[in-house]
Amino acid sequence: MDRAQTAKKIAELIEPFNKKGIEISDATTFAGDLEWDSLTVMDFVAAIEDDFDIIISMNQQAEIETYGQLIDAVTKLQG
Repeated sequence: MDRAQTAKKIAELIEPFNKKGIEISDATTFAGDLEWDSLTVMDFVAAIEDDFDIIISMNQQAEIETYGQLIDAVTKLQG
């Protein structure tokens, strides 16, 4: 799956978590723009891991702050 396909799928997965209807772009931050707490982040990461059949380590999670970084990480983890 290429980056565009990955981005499309993540956009679908993010929808139920985007309670404020924020416009999502590569620069959208989870903590700042979407105002997600740690529990929401963990639920969203679990959804990503299940859907893509990957594991995002805690170290990787700590480095991912924006939607664009998440797409890049998931694309890379898929091989």
